[in-house]
Amino acid sequence: MKARTRARSVALQALYEIDLVNHPPAEVLQHRLEEENLSPDLAEFARRILFGVLPLRAKLDEVIARYAPEWPLDQIAPIDRNLLRMAAWEFAIQKDTPVKVAINEAVELAKAYGSDSAPRFVNGVLGSLAQHQNELAQMVRKAQAQD
Repeated sequence: MKARTRARSVALQALYEIDLVNHPPAEVLQHRLEEENLSPDLAEFARRILFGVLPLRAKLDEVIARYAPEWPLDQIAPIDRNLLRMAAWEFAIQKDTPVKVAINEAVELAKAYGSDSAPRFVNGVLGSLAQHQNELAQMVRKAQAQD
């Protein structure tokens, strides 16, 4: 696994745990980083993803549901839901990662952690979201300004 993919994997594992059992984010990240030997800059990258996605989960979920209505969020596997949140955040909010890279990374992580159908599902939903990335960013930023 490439270095940044490993950092995304740490963030994904932390988001998954927090999503399922609501453990304290900082503790979850610390435990994950202790298990995965990442350089300081990669650990910071994982931290940025985690703490970038967490406060925006509800808004990201709303946007995912809007542009992928055939997939109700409560029926999406938690690992897939968090992959979608991460990638959408990366290409629409953070914007340091090109859309294609964010999608490819999410698909690779779906292959590693998801079901057999997860990579195709994640690719399809993110492809739909990518077509609306500017709207996605505006919706989330508007919600942030209101909070």
